[in-house]
Amino acid sequence: MTRSKKILLSALLSIILPFLTFSQHTKHVEASNSFSLVFLSTYKKTVNIGDEFYIIAIPTNGMIPKWSSSSSRIASVNTYGKVTAKKDGVATITAKVKGGEASCKVTVKKTKVSINKSSVSIERGESLVLSASSSTKSPIKWKSSHKSIATVDDKGMVVGIKPGESTITATADGSTATCKVKVKYPVVKLNKKKISLYRGQSIKLSADVSSGIKPTWKINRKSVATINPDGTLTAIKNGTATITATVDRVSATCELVVKKPDIALSAEELTIKVGKKKIISAKVSSGNYPQWSSSNTNVATVDSLGQITAIKKGRAYIYAKEDGTKARCTVYVTD
Repeated sequence: MTRSKKILLSALLSIILPFLTFSQHTKHVEASNSFSLVFLSTYKKTVNIGDEFYIIAIPTNGMIPKWSSSSSRIASVNTYGKVTAKKDGVATITAKVKGGEASCKVTVKKTKVSINKSSVSIERGESLVLSASSSTKSPIKWKSSHKSIATVDDKGMVVGIKPGESTITATADGSTATCKVKVKYPVVKLNKKKISLYRGQSIKLSADVSSGIKPTWKINRKSVATINPDGTLTAIKNGTATITATVDRVSATCELVVKKPDIALSAEELTIKVGKKKIISAKVSSGNYPQWSSSNTNVATVDSLGQITAIKKGRAYIYAKEDGTKARCTVYVTD
């Protein structure tokens, strides 16, 4: 108790004690006069939410007062005059005895909550820690308005989940402060915008994504080429296709051309006697082996290595074919 309060109580007691002594010796006066005074240690108090304090009540009739609050939601009081501040607002605390009462006006201040950022922008997967404090030193409770976009833990750590906007709220004693969190759409760039391959060739594409998230790879023509989850592209046959890398609905594309090869034969025309063999070679720009065939196997045949066998007199065309390109050699079989 402060020195000023002690002085006040001493003064009150000096006034009240004579009344108490007088009342012990003059019962007929007490019976005829039911009016009593109630003196309080304070009649006005401003506190914070969560604060507790006592109000001392001294009735002139010596009775124990009954305590009440006009709004227990704002400030409650127990039978001993202990007041507990619960919610911002104003409540009247009253000490009442028979024939008299006195009140104290209690003002509970609204808690102020402050947060270190009002708005932030992050990428998906990125995190940051927000800090907040309350004027009452009460603990902060955190909440996200859209957990599918951004989450926040009990320490204020925010994590971006997907592009969009969410409001992070810091709460203490019913008071709040907010921070707008924007999870940005990423920037996606490919290391190649256009690629030319031959059938069977492979190349690995890479994507530079600002959020660091791995992209989903897709090709619009699987008959032309295939692409693996790691970006490895393999040409299947000649044609064109579009490769797409996507992260959070943001895409970047690369155009693919699977080229037809050039084929050069070692001879455009051959003469072979019946029963004899000759080898023809093919130079293919793709580096692949061609498929060999004969237009007339009754006259001449050819194996997978380009070896021609003359069967009977006549003419046949020997073809070397690779991925849409065909080269021809005319073979004459003589006796």
